[in-house]
Amino acid sequence: MPVQCSRCAEQRAVLKRPKTSQSLCKDCFFWVFEEEVHHTIVSAGLFKAGETVAIGASGGKDSTVLAHVMKVLNERYQYGLHLILLSVDEGITGYRDDSLETVKRNQQQYDLPLKIVSYEELYGWTMDAIVKQVGMKNNCTFCGVFRRQALDRGAKLLNVDKICTGHNADDLAETVLMNVLRGDIARLRRCTAISTSSGGEGVLPRCKPLKYAYEKEIVLYAYFKKLDYFSTECIYSPNAYRGHARAFLKDLESVRPSAIMAVLHSGENLSVKESVKMPVQGTCSRCGYISSQTLCKACVLLEGLNRGLPRLGIGKHHRLHGKLLSQQPLTEAEERKLKAVDF
Repeated sequence: MPVQCSRCAEQRAVLKRPKTSQSLCKDCFFWVFEEEVHHTIVSAGLFKAGETVAIGASGGKDSTVLAHVMKVLNERYQYGLHLILLSVDEGITGYRDDSLETVKRNQQQYDLPLKIVSYEELYGWTMDAIVKQVGMKNNCTFCGVFRRQALDRGAKLLNVDKICTGHNADDLAETVLMNVLRGDIARLRRCTAISTSSGGEGVLPRCKPLKYAYEKEIVLYAYFKKLDYFSTECIYSPNAYRGHARAFLKDLESVRPSAIMAVLHSGENLSVKESVKMPVQGTCSRCGYISSQTLCKACVLLEGLNRGLPRLGIGKHHRLHGKLLSQQPLTEAEERKLKAVDF
């Protein structure tokens, strides 16, 4: 027997929400999903009227749904925001070049401006070239660090006030688990923040309107709305550490669907003892980007690539920062040590 929508009781239900187990028709699901994102935006005070906001657009389901919902809510509730799509071209043949075609279609579909920045123009390297040098292991470290800074650089070129990204509840729960497993107290303390304030020159506030949205519901929203998005996974990510946290979280979710939100709320409510020494945020002496060290991670990684020593950016080599700043050559012993570790 057909199940009726539990909200309107008029239409036939087409789905059972993973988040609440409600049986809903398409129209009611669209409405409650959008209203929950609106509530997140309003309760957290994410935006102010008149602001220019860059939407991190990759062409994937999360950023495509984010762009669509932000446009809908901006018009429905008259946020007064000027929205711009901002994409990063990492230089991954057969993956990012295809996904950027989706972004370009989204630009036309949503009638929003689009800016694309590339690793090649910013750093002189593409991810294809980086992987050729470092291999498949640790390549996600380079990509993650460079992409985060590339978004900030692109946003600065556009003179925007804020950046919003498509990170969802699953993403944040995975990040909590990753930081627990790494023992990374500094990141664990701030990884669940819905908005980050400016941390230095050229670093703009970032916010996550989809913070409390389940990945499954984002997929359902995109499917029933027939949104145009790119669904292929990155060809260089099979060995990414996040994949292990994701698999573990999915196993937990299959047993207890509320596990995602429980992990997220646990991360939000963690406290750190006053005696724990936390890194002091400053700025990179070379590029001015936010950093707790003399050189930011991106500059160290880039220096290692340019010197033919990609291992330099993996792990802790802070004692070498002085030499890097002064462009001094490394000793034979230092080079041997960096080259000795198998990627």
